[in-house]
Amino acid sequence: MRRRLAALAVIPLLALGSNAYAANSDPLGDLITSLVTGALPTGPVFNLKATLYHAGAKGVGALDSLGCKVVAMRTVAVDKTLIPRRSVLFIKETVGMKLPDGSVHDGYWYASDTGGAIKGSRIDLYTGSGSRSAAKAQDLNLARLTAIKVGDFKGCPPG
Repeated sequence: MRRRLAALAVIPLLALGSNAYAANSDPLGDLITSLVTGALPTGPVFNLKATLYHAGAKGVGALDSLGCKVVAMRTVAVDKTLIPRRSVLFIKETVGMKLPDGSVHDGYWYASDTGGAIKGSRIDLYTGSGSRSAAKAQDLNLARLTAIKVGDFKGCPPG
């Protein structure tokens, strides 16, 4: 019962998030439905070790591996043999996290980048420009995160 009440408490936070996700699905609607029914969003589930990266770090540019602009607190680098690029991921540990603009994170991230060190069950969360951008997400660095693939996107991730 506590788990369901906690899940329902997240719904108002989700309403604040962007609704421009996958082209042919409604991950936000799926998430709300899953919270009401007591289940997590459906799709492949990955238990991943997280690291953080930012613009200005060695080898990090302004574009992801798709040639799109990286989006702070939305872009993730993945091992494309495990998680296909263009996947929309729901990372439950990021729901409610404060964003630099003062809003709260809805848990949705876009797998549009790869990295030489990202092999197997690893994920790299892009935090923005400069090392100070990682401050809000520092608790996630080296943590184990649960990512659920909830859809795919076309073109570049919304930003």
